[in-house]
Amino acid sequence: MPERPKKIVLAYSGGLDTSTVLKWLQEEYRAEVIAFIGDLGQPGDIAESAAKAERIGAAKVVVRDLRERFVTGFAFPCLMAGALYQGRYPMASSIGRPLLAQEMLAIAEEEGADAVAHGCSGKGNDQLRFALAAAAIRPDLTMMQPLLDWPLHNREEQVAWARERGIEVPVSAGATYSYDESVWGRSIGCGPIEDLGVALPEEVFTWTRSPQQAPDTPQRVRIGFEQGRPVSLDDDKADPVELAVRLNELAGRHGVGRIEHIEDKVVGIKSREIYETPAAVVLHRAHQDLEELTLDQETREFKAGVAQRYARLAYAGYWFSPLRRSLAAFVEDTQRFVTGEVEVELYKGSCRIVSRRSDYALYDYALSTYDSQDTFDHEAGRGFTRIATLPDRIVAQIRRTPVA
Repeated sequence: MPERPKKIVLAYSGGLDTSTVLKWLQEEYRAEVIAFIGDLGQPGDIAESAAKAERIGAAKVVVRDLRERFVTGFAFPCLMAGALYQGRYPMASSIGRPLLAQEMLAIAEEEGADAVAHGCSGKGNDQLRFALAAAAIRPDLTMMQPLLDWPLHNREEQVAWARERGIEVPVSAGATYSYDESVWGRSIGCGPIEDLGVALPEEVFTWTRSPQQAPDTPQRVRIGFEQGRPVSLDDDKADPVELAVRLNELAGRHGVGRIEHIEDKVVGIKSREIYETPAAVVLHRAHQDLEELTLDQETREFKAGVAQRYARLAYAGYWFSPLRRSLAAFVEDTQRFVTGEVEVELYKGSCRIVSRRSDYALYDYALSTYDSQDTFDHEAGRGFTRIATLPDRIVAQIRRTPVA
């Protein structure tokens, strides 16, 4: 790492960590710091965050709207893969970091910066996600981790340091939680809920209603897919970002999308993680159902194993790795005929499949039915049964050992 980088691009959010990092980099390295803000659909006033960076002393503020790239290039590929971390979490923050890192590195190239930096600690997952992206895209560029290098040892020291330099520090009363949001999901952490014996307070949820407070009347929505990608709601074509926003609102109103589980972090510790991902939960459920209808059994079963590995790679930050790219190529090929419509019913926290339709459905009514339209050759079943039971009959005859 250069001892004194002259120009640094910082991934900036406007929060306490990145605001203090911005000032510390200026003081410690006497460097020109460019604040980069990526819009992934998070709430808040991005213009105000940019103004705050300028007040702290950023030499330049670069704001990029990344919402469409995030949904189409990161969220939808995970959806098509069926990638749910630990079988439950439709990743949002996890897959947002590689995109932010990618754009930050592009800005560093544009601005002639000799280093990039982030505000991640060494305890979470995000520092690895940034580092892996940098290693894959710009291995020659220095990735700085100020939270590991500076002399501030705890939150209290950090707040005091910031206030001494006139940096606005938000003060909250009562329980303090940490939130991370994008158009694809919302994560909730820290504060009293780190105690596993504490029930989740309703106040931590903002995207979803409590199932008890959700409407008493179910609501149905029809989701259209083309080659594995969601494209419409109730026959209304929607761009990817609009579709996610609309479905987040709709499903959240019915209490769908809350996830709580014990998560295995990349660094090897377990943590209690709470998420609100209404659109992602509904889309994963509908997409899975459409795959059951359009994929052959062998492909679907093999793809289930791919989904697990894909999810672990994406969660850990290996988005730009050769393996993740190769798995993505396999997934893309499996989606050629995953086209059709799935109707779901949303009701008090549940998402139930009501109906499905596809021109590429492998379901054949005449083969499946037991009524007068049945076209299955039942006599062929006799021979199939005899061949299927042949190995077991041979074992029993040779070994002459009755099954316990």
